[in-house]
Amino acid sequence: MAEEVLDYLVVGAGPAGLQLGQFLGRAGHRYLVLEAGSAPGTFFATFPRHRTLISINKKHTGWTDPELNLRMDWNSILADGDDDPVLFTNYSELLFPDAEDLLRYLADYAEKYQVQVRYDTRVTRIRRDPESALFVLTAGDTEFRARRLVMATGVTKPFVPQFPGVELIDQYPDVSVDPDEFTDQRVLVLGKGNSAFETADNLIEKAAVVHVGGPRPVKLAWRTHFVGHLRAYNAGILDMYQLKLQHAILDGDVREIRKDADGYHVKFSFARADEVIKEIRYDRVIGCTGFRFDASMFDDDCRPELVIDDRFPAQTPDWESVNVPGLYFAGTLTQVRGFKKATNPFIHGFRYGVRALAKILNERHHEKPWPSTELPAKPDALTDAVITRINRTSALYQQFGFLGDVLTIDGDTARYLEEVPVDRVLADPPEDAFVVTLDYGPDHDKIDPFDFVARASQDQANDHGEGHYLHPIVRHYRRGELVATHHVTENLENEWDKEVHVEPLTAFFSREL
Repeated sequence: MAEEVLDYLVVGAGPAGLQLGQFLGRAGHRYLVLEAGSAPGTFFATFPRHRTLISINKKHTGWTDPELNLRMDWNSILADGDDDPVLFTNYSELLFPDAEDLLRYLADYAEKYQVQVRYDTRVTRIRRDPESALFVLTAGDTEFRARRLVMATGVTKPFVPQFPGVELIDQYPDVSVDPDEFTDQRVLVLGKGNSAFETADNLIEKAAVVHVGGPRPVKLAWRTHFVGHLRAYNAGILDMYQLKLQHAILDGDVREIRKDADGYHVKFSFARADEVIKEIRYDRVIGCTGFRFDASMFDDDCRPELVIDDRFPAQTPDWESVNVPGLYFAGTLTQVRGFKKATNPFIHGFRYGVRALAKILNERHHEKPWPSTELPAKPDALTDAVITRINRTSALYQQFGFLGDVLTIDGDTARYLEEVPVDRVLADPPEDAFVVTLDYGPDHDKIDPFDFVARASQDQANDHGEGHYLHPIVRHYRRGELVATHHVTENLENEWDKEVHVEPLTAFFSREL
């Protein structure tokens, strides 16, 4: 049985799929969201396994501006055209809330905005009709057809490294989360991400020994500013390791695992010990090595190209497949752009990506140009516009260095476009434009923020980028060539509205215009 031809099919009713559906509906497009589960956010019914989110839910900010509050609310998704949107901060007071609260929130969002979702509809095949070029999706006995397809499924399959014996171990999606089952046992957790450390921290009170192992050094989110790196919330085992309390972190690779009567024997090649290979016995081994995109339902003629160990679909600056026109991606699948730097894998990042994607779709397929505001191309006017935005925007604050506001100059007129992917601007550059981002300084991830290192003064203009903390950067491009850069000096409270911020920026615009 075939359904009507739609403008868009969206696969996955997680946060990204729901938000995109709301935006598509508001724009008047014919769309449908297909969801394998019986309710929104099926992924979060299982993950994280220990049920505590590490996405910040800071309800009490002292601000009344809803835009500013989104800087501290990492779980709410956006709604087009609603001045009173449903917010996650009304579902929990906890800074690190329970995953069940997110499920309740997503269900209420879908209900309030009447997002068109077909539940219990698992897509098993995706093909492209050779005559019409329509995408044809099969789910059970029903076929769905659309001119364009957006995959918002997230990464749903475990990414399992290959070595002899890997099939013998437990995997993160299936292993027990009851620490009593590990009492007095020796446990190896493979992986260096939050799922690995979440698992390890759950065991450190009951297990005799917990080792966390992986080929790369641990990267801490408070240092790199990438929130997918290890969060302090999951770092209890680091404290115990450094204080010599039996648990430890191993840097290196597993060469082989075998299982004997006395447990698992792991041949581990240590990276920082002259390639010493040591065999270590454990009672349990748990794989927490991440997830990957499942492309198995695609026919060969429309299967997207995969990158980064075949974990993610390759994408253009418009979040379109590089080899399948009309196939787009939303949500955590977009992390391939700005990989392990931008916040695209997380709700507080990809919600702005989804909003930008909706504008891209309108522009490319429905002759609706990117929304913009016109203003005089005069230094004072440009400064006022930029200062106003950088002191409120949550999108540029969360998607630092990835999304930017763009000021295009045409004679005496300027147009202000908000929240454009920077890669998209540079791929098709305007004749004359300023790109405004919030970003950290160079080599910011190489500096320990708790060391006594020299920092740029907040009371002096800093136009040379000495600042390492988050601050506004304005770059001037002519015909795609970077001709000038201005750094607005950093500020402890992220408030850039003083004379030291305004006057140097006005002088910069005066010189460049």
